Amino acid sequence: MRILVEIDRCVGGGQCVMAAPDVFDQDDDGLAVLLDDDPPADQADDVRLAARLCPARAITVDG
Repeated sequence: MRILVEIDRCVGGGQCVMAAPDVFDQDDDGLAVLLDDDPPADQADDVRLAARLCPARAITVDG
């Protein structure tokens, strides 16, 4: 699984953190931070959900 977060598109909605808290966090400005760029397979559904929920479509998941 390849995860890309386009920080310049992030609006700080926090949906990624709620969907996959072991993979995403937010910095002091509320922008997405990728904690794990190669999460375990059992988190794949949560990561895909985070990408779908992102209001800015700043998260891309391949694989």
